[in-house]
Amino acid sequence: MQKIKVLFVCMGNICRSPTAEGVFAELVKRQGLAHFFAIDSAGTHASHVGEAPDLRAQKAALERGVTLASIKSRKVKHGDFENFDFVLAMDDDNYSILIDACPEEHKGKVRYFLDYAPHLNVREVPDPYYGGSYGFERVLDLVEQASEGFLKTLRETGLVTAKTDGQ
Repeated sequence: MQKIKVLFVCMGNICRSPTAEGVFAELVKRQGLAHFFAIDSAGTHASHVGEAPDLRAQKAALERGVTLASIKSRKVKHGDFENFDFVLAMDDDNYSILIDACPEEHKGKVRYFLDYAPHLNVREVPDPYYGGSYGFERVLDLVEQASEGFLKTLRETGLVTAKTDGQ
């Protein structure tokens, strides 16, 4: 069976996108679905390549049972647009950068992550890097809800089915 490949994208790949990667990976693991997914994260800028997520992001995630320590920052590559089924942007700036770089035939894969949590009435996951710990908690709140919504959408569209998930 082909895995569903998901790439979460923010600017530096040290706060929002690794948090989304970790939260979504933990969600599908808890539901016994991890083997159906290939989950990664990347940044549109190369300023933190090879670094672990921000320690504040790691701490906030760990307090909710999500480990980010093994994630290393990387920059989005041209091949990501072909290789991933979903390229999920955290905000307007990164969405625009992704759309500009994406080959026409793959533009439908680029989406806002928070579009999977429309009840929140926000489209952007705010960058917590220059703020205090509250910002990282807010990111987790948004990412958890979008992760649930994304998985629900995958089930509703038949990408994750009773045959694949045992439910």
